[in-house]
Amino acid sequence: MYGLHQLEDPLELKSGAALVMDQETNEVLVTKNSQAVLPIASITKLMTALLVIEAQQPLTEMLTITEEDIDTEKGSRSRLQVGAQLSRGDMLHLALMASENRAANALGRHYPGGFYAFVAAMNAKARSLGMLDTRYVEPTGLSSLNQSSAHDLALLVKAAYDVPLIRTLSTSPEGLVAVGPRQMQFHTTNRLVLNPEWDIGLQKTGYIVEAGQCLVMQAKLAGRKLIMVLLDSAGKYSRLGDAERIRRWLVQSTLNGATTAASSRFDLR
Repeated sequence: MYGLHQLEDPLELKSGAALVMDQETNEVLVTKNSQAVLPIASITKLMTALLVIEAQQPLTEMLTITEEDIDTEKGSRSRLQVGAQLSRGDMLHLALMASENRAANALGRHYPGGFYAFVAAMNAKARSLGMLDTRYVEPTGLSSLNQSSAHDLALLVKAAYDVPLIRTLSTSPEGLVAVGPRQMQFHTTNRLVLNPEWDIGLQKTGYIVEAGQCLVMQAKLAGRKLIMVLLDSAGKYSRLGDAERIRRWLVQSTLNGATTAASSRFDLR
């Protein structure tokens, strides 16, 4: 819709917007429409987790899924039924690893001051991080009004990476969660977590129709700690394909001794 996919790039990325930067030096290695403001889907949940943890609310406190947590925006399904009780820690785990929408919404509702105070805090935190093109209206990402840019999301990933619990929960491949008398197993939404060729320190996926396939990661590639943002990717597996294209390019550039050469980077506006 924004014409982002009409722009060709050397890596033939399927994502409409992308940014890859060195986490330690802030050197930008890949930028493609990185200032475009787009819906970000469940990448939203990184900010949700960051605020919940910064509020220092007890992770052992039990929270209850209510009718308020049912998705009326997209009609998405959930394995967490109304009345289900989970600890705040388990809600965080499911929101980050399995992108559980009801868990994320419940976390927002139980924030000091309630849901609307939480949304206000999300936007205030974004401003404090320098995410000036970012806007949140709810904590799950189901609303297409949750919008940001690849540039802004790189700032969010950098801040979230400083929180050990977010790193641990977001990169967990699977988890067993007690829901009443039942043990329910959930799995990661990012298959790259299971790939031995990847050393991922933090990740979050996202998808709604308006946002396309989205992916943010912190990963160690070619000996460098990198932040990777891929937005508006067309096709179910294209965000993973783009990540692999970037990984192979970086590895090859390292072998060629060109990772710091200007000719190895590209900048597409």
